[in-house]
Amino acid sequence: MGIPAFVLCWVILQSEKTDATVQWVVLSIVAGAWMFAVSIVMEQMTRPLQTLTNIVAALREDDYSFRARGALRNDAMGDLALEVNALASTLQAQRAGALEAMALVERVLNSMQSPVLAFDPEGRLKLINAAAEQMLGTSAAKALGHPAGEFELGYLIEASDDDLFSAGSEQQATRWIVKRASFRLRGVPHTLIVLAEVSAALREEERLAWARLIRVMGHEINNSLAPIKSIAESLRSRITNAMPAEQAKDFERGLEVIEGRAESLNRFLQAYRQLMGLPAPHLEMVHLAPLIDRVARLETRIDVCVTEGEEVVLPADSDQIQQALINLIRNAAEAALGPDTTHSGAIVEIGWRRSNTEVVIAIVDNGPGLTNAGNLFVPFYTTKPNGTGIGLVLAQQIAQAHRGAVELHNRKDRQSGCRAEIRLPLNHSVRETP
Repeated sequence: MGIPAFVLCWVILQSEKTDATVQWVVLSIVAGAWMFAVSIVMEQMTRPLQTLTNIVAALREDDYSFRARGALRNDAMGDLALEVNALASTLQAQRAGALEAMALVERVLNSMQSPVLAFDPEGRLKLINAAAEQMLGTSAAKALGHPAGEFELGYLIEASDDDLFSAGSEQQATRWIVKRASFRLRGVPHTLIVLAEVSAALREEERLAWARLIRVMGHEINNSLAPIKSIAESLRSRITNAMPAEQAKDFERGLEVIEGRAESLNRFLQAYRQLMGLPAPHLEMVHLAPLIDRVARLETRIDVCVTEGEEVVLPADSDQIQQALINLIRNAAEAALGPDTTHSGAIVEIGWRRSNTEVVIAIVDNGPGLTNAGNLFVPFYTTKPNGTGIGLVLAQQIAQAHRGAVELHNRKDRQSGCRAEIRLPLNHSVRETP
């Protein structure tokens, strides 16, 4: 653009027949002035473009703090700068909203009692919340990116809605109902799994079913027991001295068997009625050590060794916890005093340990151990000749009413025998004693 002006200036100087030296000086001045003017114009054009380039680059890197300054309306570059500033402000507000939404979602997920898991198409864990960490017994940092098979979760990927999923030991398996959905992350399909615990509901349904069964059985058996006892008493009154002695003794023995079995069956039913009518625990702060000492002294067939632990005070129903411990200690003593052990060699020990959230009371014996752990907490099931099958069930119901659990397993210290544990939480809510 400066060449025509430079040529025009040279033509004018030639037409005036100006000295050559003067011509070169004038042309040099004109060229320098023109270059100076061009540099100013270029500076005014390139600097805003460079600023806008830097802002766009910052936006691409998710940095929304840069802004163009000095932009004015009714100017092409100024209008462009103001629009870029508005875009940066909008993106900054959207990012802040997205971060707040993500923080809220993360807090909601971690406050949920239901485990939440997400898997990518290869079956690798991409998301777990705090409840899922507790279920898996690991942390998110160790679990994320690993295949579901490492945590025995392969079934979840193929599971359908409302399928049941069990986790934990056979005795204390936690049962969940599966809810699943699909979503896309960066265009890649993922699977979202939410597990809703139904163990408590299923246990309550099971308890109600047993209660209905026992109520019906009790009604029918009582209707039979009453006439049986009445007939036995009537027959006893008709035995006369004229009857031969041997025949009278046979009648007496038969009637004793009938009356004894009727009374035993009546006690059996009353015990189960007591089990099904277990009241809700009345919680108060209980010192654990003296409670265990009292329970240990109640077992007179064997000296129960109490292993002292640290001082523990927990919210519990003292009477119910004592009843549960009495049943567990009675079972341990009967196992230790069984035909495979001698009285001098029978051992029953009880102790406790605490963690941040619970206390574990353990009763250990040196009996023959468990042979069928799957049926331990099934009502009516017993391996004792004179057992009713309610001791462990009652202990389990008491523990569950305290939001705890009872577990039994064979000893793992290379000794024969069983280890019974009752777990009780330390953070239960306490109701005031009236």
